[in-house]
Amino acid sequence: MATDTIYRRFAEAPLLEALADTPVVLIHGPRQCGKTTLAQVVGQARNYAYFSFDEDVTLAAAMADPVGFVGDLPERVILDEVQRAPGIFSSLKSAVDRRRTPGRFLLTGSANVLLVPALADSLAGRMGILRLHPLAQCELAGRTPRFLERLFAGTFKARKFERLGKDLAERIAAGGYPAALARPTPRRRVAWYRDYIETLVQRDVRNLARIASLDVLPRLLALAAGQTARLINISDLASPFQLSRPTIRDYVTLLERVFLLEELPPWHSNRLSRLIKTPKLHLGDTGVACALLGLDAAGLLQDRATLGQ
Repeated sequence: MATDTIYRRFAEAPLLEALADTPVVLIHGPRQCGKTTLAQVVGQARNYAYFSFDEDVTLAAAMADPVGFVGDLPERVILDEVQRAPGIFSSLKSAVDRRRTPGRFLLTGSANVLLVPALADSLAGRMGILRLHPLAQCELAGRTPRFLERLFAGTFKARKFERLGKDLAERIAAGGYPAALARPTPRRRVAWYRDYIETLVQRDVRNLARIASLDVLPRLLALAAGQTARLINISDLASPFQLSRPTIRDYVTLLERVFLLEELPPWHSNRLSRLIKTPKLHLGDTGVACALLGLDAAGLLQDRATLGQ
């Protein structure tokens, strides 16, 4: 698969809607899932300037004088990896309060800034938020899904399809990260995922929190991969480590902040039950989960229980 393939993202339409009526729009999701590409595809057609806080010079300028940095920005601007410069959020708030022009600031972030109260509160009511996941199967195929629309409209008709079998296991193991899918072989994709996890833990997690033993996090992730799609059980996650349950709970939250782990709230017709029932734990991408578990497509087909999860 070519490395320069650009996939049409379903998030593009809601992103354009948000830019039409909201001063600040944040696209957040895991690193390498396509946030920057989506922002640039949308921004280039609308004359957005681009600044990345992964660049040391840009980051230093924003941290040294956030008010001056924001004041000197062009009319419309993309600010990439904005979680690395949390000091500019209050300056963005001031700029928006002076002039609430829709679509002024398009932000991307690889950490969930909504879990940092000071940052989330500073742009409350001024910022639209879009979550971007790794590529969906319909995005890879270039098709718009209509299943839910037809189902709720009562027009969906059951018909027989051939089972995907081996192809299903291969899709699961491949995952949805564009850079991983660009690798020519499954072995090279696994290498990409392992490097990705290592880099994320060593860089982004270290930037978010001071953790004495970073070696715990890859092991915790691997354990969580074995429990993906199951009810979350912090005691089971904590048992292999010489750490308390509250500490493991904090680590899980930290991994959620960089979108490696996700908690899926329960569905129930009773709203109170939704609030009190146990959520399920998911890895953010099946390719990451398979790499952590050391499973390829053939291994998945043989391990039916894990394939089901």
